[in-house]
Amino acid sequence: MPNELLLIEPRSIAVHPYGEKPLAASEVRAEAIVSGLSHGTELALFRGVSPFDGKRFDTDLRVFVDDTARAAYPMGLGYEWVGAVTETGAEVQAPRVGDLVHLSLPHRETHTFAVDDDRKPLTPLPADLDPGRATFLSSATIALQAIQDARLKVGDTVAVFGLGVFGLLAVQLARLSGARWIAGVDPIAVRRELAGRLGADAVLDPAAADVGSEIKVGAGRGGVDAAIEFSGRYSALHAALRSARLAGTVVAAGFYTGGAGDDLRLGEEWHHNRLTLVSSMSGWGAPHREPGWDRPRLRATVLELIASGRLEVDALVTQRIPFAQAAEAYGLIDREPDTTLKVLFEYRARG
Repeated sequence: MPNELLLIEPRSIAVHPYGEKPLAASEVRAEAIVSGLSHGTELALFRGVSPFDGKRFDTDLRVFVDDTARAAYPMGLGYEWVGAVTETGAEVQAPRVGDLVHLSLPHRETHTFAVDDDRKPLTPLPADLDPGRATFLSSATIALQAIQDARLKVGDTVAVFGLGVFGLLAVQLARLSGARWIAGVDPIAVRRELAGRLGADAVLDPAAADVGSEIKVGAGRGGVDAAIEFSGRYSALHAALRSARLAGTVVAAGFYTGGAGDDLRLGEEWHHNRLTLVSSMSGWGAPHREPGWDRPRLRATVLELIASGRLEVDALVTQRIPFAQAAEAYGLIDREPDTTLKVLFEYRARG
């Protein structure tokens, strides 16, 4: 029987077998090659501190409501899954057996899905694309949406807070979008070094400097045109607000958990500099702010950038772990964030 990764309860991961049903006429089955772990969403769920702990998002009212009676566990984790099609239903014209596909679905050895199910978006992949690189498709889509939510123009100055996978992708995408000057902020030295290699003009340690003030001096004209926050830390979001120029834009793209406490003080720079604070989130039915752009177009754009090599992703992979040992990966990232960026789960060899 194939196996899947499940979160049994906070900080308890297990790999369990599951059964498979015969294919329906409109369904496809694919076998995993590799999947990528998300440090933000998955780690918050692993730690039991996500906004969904004891609540659910009511998609009709668009509000979180208490729902302690709902059985939250076990749950699957992950949304960067790459595999090869092994079986297709009688009505399926594409994809075909052998085709590579990306699915925004959890870590498991197989997935069965209907090709017309928008809830399980399918992205066909070029046959010559390295499957490991394809595990950045959803992450790069999220990063590109944040860049577009910042409404960058040629010559703009930008600050990126949080130099994990999303932030390092955003540094590159900001340069591709025409940014003149880019600052990167992160407490982890190896991430700052990598950001410099990938295009940041200045890198700063928030533990060693008043980054808001330093960015305002470095960017000139009283601060950056746009600051983008990916870390999900309220203190970083406040620093991003401090770094933006008068009437500038701050994009909140992190996965925030808990309350802000004293870390976010909206009566200071946000209020006095008349800043625009923008939420950047592409899931849960949220539309793109730009007419003519939607999630499929974002994904097609980043796929071309990854496949062409214009978006560097190989340098972001720090560990490759056999799927049978996947349960160990979450503890590793939780304990040693300074040694991990993108962790990949490797499954049975293709073919």
